[in-house]
Amino acid sequence: MKKLLYSVLAGSVLFCGKAEASPGDTTWAQSHTDVQLTSFGDFDAPISFPTGSLTYRKIYMIFELGKYQCPGNPQYCYDWDYTVSTQLMNSNGDTIELGRLITPYADHSLGARMPLTWKGKYVFDVTDYTPLLKNNAHIRVGFSGYSYGFTATVKFAFIEGTPERTVIGLKKLWLNNYNYGHGSIPINTALGNVSLTAPAGTVSAESKITITGHGGDATANAAEFYPNSYTLNLNNNPITTKNFWRDNCGFNNYYPQNGTWVYNRASWCPGDLVHVYSHSLTGITANSNYTISATFPPYTSNPNSSGSQAAYTIQNTVVYYGALNNSLDASIEDIIAPTNEEKHFRANPFVGKPQIEVRNSGGTAITSIKFEYGVDGTALQQFTWNGNLPSLTNTTIALAECATLKTVTAASKFVVKILQVNGQADNDATNDTMNSYFTPAPVWPQSLRLEMKTNGSVGTGGLSENNWKLFDAAYDTIVAQRINNTITTTYVDTVYLNPGYAYKLVIEDEGCDGMNWWVFPYYNPNPGVGYMRVRSLSSIINLPMNGYFNGDFGCGFTQYFTTSGTVSVPEIDVNTALNIAPNPTRDHFTLTIEGFSDAKGTLYLTDATGRLLYKKEILSANTTVNTKQFANGTYILKYQNNKTKAQLQSKIVILD
Repeated sequence: MKKLLYSVLAGSVLFCGKAEASPGDTTWAQSHTDVQLTSFGDFDAPISFPTGSLTYRKIYMIFELGKYQCPGNPQYCYDWDYTVSTQLMNSNGDTIELGRLITPYADHSLGARMPLTWKGKYVFDVTDYTPLLKNNAHIRVGFSGYSYGFTATVKFAFIEGTPERTVIGLKKLWLNNYNYGHGSIPINTALGNVSLTAPAGTVSAESKITITGHGGDATANAAEFYPNSYTLNLNNNPITTKNFWRDNCGFNNYYPQNGTWVYNRASWCPGDLVHVYSHSLTGITANSNYTISATFPPYTSNPNSSGSQAAYTIQNTVVYYGALNNSLDASIEDIIAPTNEEKHFRANPFVGKPQIEVRNSGGTAITSIKFEYGVDGTALQQFTWNGNLPSLTNTTIALAECATLKTVTAASKFVVKILQVNGQADNDATNDTMNSYFTPAPVWPQSLRLEMKTNGSVGTGGLSENNWKLFDAAYDTIVAQRINNTITTTYVDTVYLNPGYAYKLVIEDEGCDGMNWWVFPYYNPNPGVGYMRVRSLSSIINLPMNGYFNGDFGCGFTQYFTTSGTVSVPEIDVNTALNIAPNPTRDHFTLTIEGFSDAKGTLYLTDATGRLLYKKEILSANTTVNTKQFANGTYILKYQNNKTKAQLQSKIVILD
């Protein structure tokens, strides 16, 4: 193993340079390297973890799923949705699952998205397993496929520093396939009460459940295509009921695929990792004696013509934690846009308001975070987010529009840093910075011809499932749209846009099966093929749209772009801020604009849909707005400076 200084980027780890061991340094360990998954079963490999003498802020397991050319011409080579379970093995051969994913229908006949050289990266946060990830061990990759063509690479990144909470211990309760509604042992009996005692030092505990539904019975196509829920019980009392149906498979970032990838499933989607559901075990502290169980609704599974019946693959692990190590700590967890990371393929290439994920890793509620961000090597700008982020929760934050994203022309690096939390430096600076490499959004003409042909799929109210909307990316306001359309109809629209602006074109499909899909001929009736084409008014050549894939995009498709034309680069003042008080408010608020030598500009108030409700010219850094005319709710307050064109925004809550 070698120690390197790394930057954790959008769930991945990228090399930056050598350094001495210190907070933020990363140690790597690897078990599998392009291991061919040639049969149903287990693929084991040794691994050497660190000794455990150091503390780690985060530990990530990175699973790279690849492809190889199957010998001969077997059916379904690299082209089926198989379960892949990565497990840690102890010396007795017992295992605990560290992560689970489902392979995509990865036949590359659909184009260049998943060629034979394709690598799909799946990142799992395995920090909860810290007590087990030390010294020599074995990693098992369990492959449940009956056709092959996939490879596995498994490596771990140990990032030195202070963890959010120290893991006192953990206990695996269940890891098995459980029959649902059939068999000699009912599932609720198999997942019945387990008696446990929390170890010394426990301050809190959580139950971590991983579940996927499989089989397609004759009763209700359970359990793969059957919406369901489980109830977790603590000391025979229900503490939560979790609906684990995945209703967003049509937004999968690994698309298009050759199979039925858009169909929603029981806690999984083809080509995606399987999420872990965390449940707090309230009241469990050091030496607590308790019981835990899970129950499912009554069900009778009848086999289909091929004998398939319903089953769930479930692991439940209880993790015991010590106290939070920091009182005030915000952590940047991910950069959603701009980035080249494939797990955010649909949101990129990007221009507009950068999207990041932030976690409150401390014990104090966070009400404001001040960020500095921009394209590396250019003048950075600042933005202050205001809201309420409770302890141990995550949120996605849209920063103010990044001006330099509109002018960069080559592959670049985006940087974001937390400067202040609740008006001060937080307790841990090692999780305050993140970088991402990105490709800039394309530049399109100011005048565009948009041609859409709807397919024959009928949506709400008998209208077409297909729509498009064009947004000003800085304000999330609609500047043009084609909605409430007739099926199997061609529409041609012309739009004239501002030079040097950022825009977002969104194409929607209400049925989440795209405008064009290989399954359409099997529908009754066949809806036929629809399409979306965009071109300049002065050209007959269609503009390329990254991720459109001839209409095979599932639930929708988004194209960010800037418009051509000469526009000056705004001079960004790095100390700008938009302060609102009081917030929430009942009848008025006072706005204070910081960081501009000349604060003259325009104030906009929009509702959650982007509808403009109020506009006011600002002549000084302080102004008061009467809110009695607005209904209670959450609104977006936006400010644009006249001189620099810099834009700031914040949420405001208005009460009756």
